[in-house]
Amino acid sequence: MTIDLEELYKDLHTNPELSFQEVRTAGIAAGHLENLGFAVHRSVGKTGVVGVLENGPGPVVMLRADMDALPVKESTGLDYASTAVGVDHDGKDVPVMHACGHDVHVTCLVGAVETLATQRNEWQGTLIAVFQPAEEWGGGAQTMVSDGLYDRVPTPDVVLGQHVAPFPAGWFGVRSGVTMASADSLNITLHGQGGHGSRPETTVDPVLMAAAATVRLQGIVSRELAASDAAVVTVGQIHSGTKNNIIPETATLGLSVRSFNNATRDKILGSIERIVQSEATASGAPKEPEFHYEEHFPLTVNDAPAADRIAAAFKAKFGHNQVIDPGPVSGSEDVGALATAAGAPLVFWFLGGADPALFQEWATTGRLPEDIPSNHSPYFAPVIRPTLAKGSEALVTAAREFLGSTGTS
Repeated sequence: MTIDLEELYKDLHTNPELSFQEVRTAGIAAGHLENLGFAVHRSVGKTGVVGVLENGPGPVVMLRADMDALPVKESTGLDYASTAVGVDHDGKDVPVMHACGHDVHVTCLVGAVETLATQRNEWQGTLIAVFQPAEEWGGGAQTMVSDGLYDRVPTPDVVLGQHVAPFPAGWFGVRSGVTMASADSLNITLHGQGGHGSRPETTVDPVLMAAAATVRLQGIVSRELAASDAAVVTVGQIHSGTKNNIIPETATLGLSVRSFNNATRDKILGSIERIVQSEATASGAPKEPEFHYEEHFPLTVNDAPAADRIAAAFKAKFGHNQVIDPGPVSGSEDVGALATAAGAPLVFWFLGGADPALFQEWATTGRLPEDIPSNHSPYFAPVIRPTLAKGSEALVTAAREFLGSTGTS
């Protein structure tokens, strides 16, 4: 059996599913695994799928792909573009799109496990394929662990995974140590005293309070952290009010925080609470602000010896100039939870997915084009060729680096 990866990818892209709703995608993945002879475990961590292929004594290697899409309305204009709609965790109807490339990840893992299943005379050990739900939600990996993942499958000796990114298809980004930032999402409710917009002196205006806090929060990175302590504080949402001439009772802020070490993270979160509480006090707020911490992504940290092995294997397979160190990336991932729970080394790399022709400007000027859509953009659309083939080959190459060899081919 040979899987048509392009057909599979287009199908997944056209039919995206939100976090913990990946029923169709999970069914497709499970069906392919069963056809290849894997022992399949369904509904691990709600909608997760895990396949195990035992092939004699040897190392246990885990390959992971995430499955969920985002509440984004697609604007790519592709003939296989998503027009899907879904219901988010707040019960709201939203458009749905694979704006982060998880359809690429699923397709590449399906292709890789087919290749590895046909190569069983060349390696020995145990291969585990994980199709993880809810990476965008921030808790899918831990949900699988908490649901007894390692009671159902062998504990891996190494956890491997990849993420498509907007650099040239055929290139790979591998680094040791801290690879992706930790991320914290929090919502803050500021309390005021409402009233008529014509008589603000009789009110405590939470809109002004929220606006002042938003400005002050931007000073955390620029004025409270050392230049060597990279971090991001983003206020992505401000909500308040119902009518122009009404001063509301409350205002809410939605924040995203990124950092590259836990000490910096603790300092930032403490500063946020201090600043918001101080603004509330300065405004004469009748109640203390409320801080609601939501999803948390831990640091993604690659094991140095294992990452060096993968980088060397990729250079041998794809060419020395095709493998780069991308530096620490301010995006975040939850794949590390699978490795941490197993006490296993992690290697997580980046797979180029953009048209290489768009990077001719970089070759001549050293500047990247400004119009290449990034992950989470409504225009994000990795090129099918050679992204899918290279992504599958990368997973196979990485797995074979750690699986035992039979000495035959």
